[in-house]
Amino acid sequence: MRRSLISAAGIAVLALSFAAPASADLKPTKRVEPQYPAEAARSGTQGFVEVEFVVDEGGKVASVSVVNAKPARVFEQSAVRAVKQWEFAPGGGKGKVRLDFSL
Repeated sequence: MRRSLISAAGIAVLALSFAAPASADLKPTKRVEPQYPAEAARSGTQGFVEVEFVVDEGGKVASVSVVNAKPARVFEQSAVRAVKQWEFAPGGGKGKVRLDFSL
């Protein structure tokens, strides 16, 4: 049972789709995919999170804020945790991205 849940969650992560950052000036150098929450995978829940983020001059994500999420309070933590690990070419700027979570 536990093995099938982990496998389902692993497959679900592969099904995540990403949009490019909203700012044309931001050039991603590292993207970390969010983990599909185990409870959402178990219950078959799908949805999305839209986040805005600020990148500092060194290319590190300085802040992330959730703009919209459906369903609420299911995928936000995973999305924010992943985006905070992204890196961009030096220069800084602002971006917005929608992360879709689907099984």
